[in-house]
Amino acid sequence: MVKSTIPASAAKPVESDSDTRVPPDPFAAVLPAIAALGAVASIAAINWSAHDKTPDRVKARRKAGVALRDLETCCMGLGEIFRRFQRNPRLFCGEGAPSSPLKFGVHGTRVNAEAAKLYQQIMNDVASMLVLASQNAFDVMSAVEDGEIVAPEELYFGFGEQQERLNGLIVQRATLKVAVDTGADVADKLCQLVRQLKSFRLE
Repeated sequence: MVKSTIPASAAKPVESDSDTRVPPDPFAAVLPAIAALGAVASIAAINWSAHDKTPDRVKARRKAGVALRDLETCCMGLGEIFRRFQRNPRLFCGEGAPSSPLKFGVHGTRVNAEAAKLYQQIMNDVASMLVLASQNAFDVMSAVEDGEIVAPEELYFGFGEQQERLNGLIVQRATLKVAVDTGADVADKLCQLVRQLKSFRLE
């Protein structure tokens, strides 16, 4: 009989329900992340609302190139957040309640202290991205109004398409998994659109 060479102290402990907790509501993290994507997608509206600009408006303090660069970074960060959602389905994708529609009060399976800590870390990242995405999107739209960015309508239609996809999640009360998977794809699409927008910045 061959004896195990693994010390008893190195053996992985068996997780029991007594060591786990009910996780926080996953939509409390997913919805703000979707809202951050919505802030970026709202660039679609500036193609039409910019016509109503007034000559005495306050000029943007940041250059268009800086705002576009920071907005691209936000999109990349949001894409990574949604991929982290996907990598942790017990916390963020409704594992345990996969068919539950969009609503607060959906809880997955019980999680250990490490998973609960991860939830708080991701929540901090989501909160930061929501603030940054809204500010950077605003500065980019201001640059469009000020004539620093002159892009074709088709590009704004692209932002509008992603906006409609996000609206669809709310209207259809999508499940957590659908909301997370769609959010990940929208983040990637918005990142591509922002990169295209950079090529229409006037020097």
